[in-house]
This record gives sequence, C-alpha cells and structure tokens, in this order.
Amino acid sequence: MAIFIPLTEAVSVAGVMTPDDIARAARLGFRSVVNNRPDGESPDQASGSELAAAAAAAGLAYTAIPVAQGFSMEQVRAMAAALAGDGPILAFCRSGTRSTNLWALAEAFRGEAPDTLVEAAAIAGYDISGLLPTLQGLAAKS
Repeated sequence: MAIFIPLTEAVSVAGVMTPDDIARAARLGFRSVVNNRPDGESPDQASGSELAAAAAAAGLAYTAIPVAQGFSMEQVRAMAAALAGDGPILAFCRSGTRSTNLWALAEAFRGEAPDTLVEAAAIAGYDISGLLPTLQGLAAKS
C-alpha cells in the first residue's frame, strides 16, 4: 500500500502505486493523479494504461508525465498545467522523489518562492536543496 506524503494542502506525493492505491486516493478526496513513472521502469509495476483505467473508474483526472532521467521544460510545463487543475493532486513515481522534484520545478515556474518549495519538501522528508539554483532561475523567468 502506497504512503501518501503531503507537500502542501493541495499536493501530495507517493511511491509505487497500484490500481487499488488509485481507488484509495479517490476515497481520501484526491481529485487528480499524476504518474511520473515511465512504463517498464520495473517489471512488477502496473502499466500506465492500467493506472489510467483505475483513475477513470474512480472518477479521478489522470495525467502521465513520465520522467526517466532529468527534467525537460516540456515536463515542467506539463506538471505546471496539472497543478493548475482540480485538486487535491497526488503525484507518484518509484519513491516520490521525482514527483517532488518536478512539483518544485513546476511551482517555481509558476512563480512560487524557491525557498518555500525547498522548505516544504524538507518537511515532507525530501531534500531538494540541490535544485535551489534551478528553482531560482525558473522563478526569475516567471
């Protein structure tokens, strides 16, 4: 069973998700899920299509923004768009780290203060301090 870790009141992250976890997220009040895992990352993971079907069955919006290595501006923009949607939102990957990093990049792109993002991630147990220069650069462009 996946553990849902809040970053803010509107955004949480999780590690490996199953269709049952998607249904549980809906019961807990999430409105949208964002899948940051590429298909085939692990032989035992549910496929994106299985997770999308579970989200649809549970009445959740589903967005796939797979991240394998690094982050592109296309991924940052897609995450920013997902974050602007109906929340609360649950983003997931293998451990929650990629989802947390992408959340911070997208929020900086949307104009959130980088120090606030680093602090929120730290409270949730994620050290994203190495992203601070990139977050500052994104925030300066927003």
